[in-house]
Amino acid sequence: MSQIICTMNNRYGIIMAGGVGSRFWPESTAEKPKQFLDLTGTGKSFIRQTFDRLIKIIPAHQIFILTNERYRELIKQQLPQISDNQIIAEPVMRNTAPAILYAAKKIKNLNPDALMLVAPSDHYIANEEKFIENVQTAFDYVARHDHLLTLGIVPNSPNTGYGYIQYDKQDDKRVKKVLKFTEKPDLVTAQKFLAEGNYLWNAGIFVWNVKTILFAFQRYLPRMFNLMSPRGKYYNTPAEKDFIEMAFPRLKNISIDYGILEKSNNVYVLPADFVWNDLGAWNAIYEQLKTQNDENVTINSKLWSDNSRGNLIKTNNKKVVLKDLNNYAIIDTPEVLMIIPRKDDQKVKEYVDKF
Repeated sequence: MSQIICTMNNRYGIIMAGGVGSRFWPESTAEKPKQFLDLTGTGKSFIRQTFDRLIKIIPAHQIFILTNERYRELIKQQLPQISDNQIIAEPVMRNTAPAILYAAKKIKNLNPDALMLVAPSDHYIANEEKFIENVQTAFDYVARHDHLLTLGIVPNSPNTGYGYIQYDKQDDKRVKKVLKFTEKPDLVTAQKFLAEGNYLWNAGIFVWNVKTILFAFQRYLPRMFNLMSPRGKYYNTPAEKDFIEMAFPRLKNISIDYGILEKSNNVYVLPADFVWNDLGAWNAIYEQLKTQNDENVTINSKLWSDNSRGNLIKTNNKKVVLKDLNNYAIIDTPEVLMIIPRKDDQKVKEYVDKF
């Protein structure tokens, strides 16, 4: 059992920022994807919001950005206070398991007693005070236990777009043992999960001792672990880049969920208290921001509407006039104007392919 002192010096953060966010086209493009955009009108990009949230509990110089090499300059622009060594750039995309292993190796080299938080860069989180409290609880827990900990969200609907975590009903502790992961169930199954009462949404937020996660890689993904364990000293040295460019393309393309968590018997979940949404497509933005009496949501827009309800309108500070239009997403960029029913937001990837 670990007995690491949970001080700020032992806390490290990993922000996952390598996705392409194609469901938010035309705003999100391969050159500037979702995590680098302000899609909710806050004045900050998602990655900036995530970084500002984490520095309340993790030292800024101990927060690393896991991304693709093509986004290095964007990260420097949006997070100018971080150093080059804090940008962990994959030479090729290989899913979350190889990326997290790479980050864990770097951090272990810096601090063998490190505690790691892994968080997506592009999710919506409200009640940030609760988020900080939950993360503090998680850090304290993994400092005392050799467990892999995930934060689960109490579901408020049978959402079929999220993964689900089943925990032990008999476990009355704050942190509960995970029994099973289920990826994106159908509606009937999701409704059954909510009725059973011991299922949480998988938010993709993880906390663990760096030694514990590296042991799990060594046990469940040994070839990957060995490929990323050179005999010489490479991590956090000038030799790291050449080594990673040689080793990384040889790694298996697999998620941390499939590669590690679903195989491990020491995974636990902390039911979270904060409001969370992964904002996976335009309709999720609408549902999260829906507050106006006419149920229209405007972002950087001035709207006059007549008999129009349930619309999402995002422009670059334009005036918009609507009459007799209901439940549409209207997204205006300098290059593209997209007007689609909100219910068809999952088809946006098809529109990207057509263009």
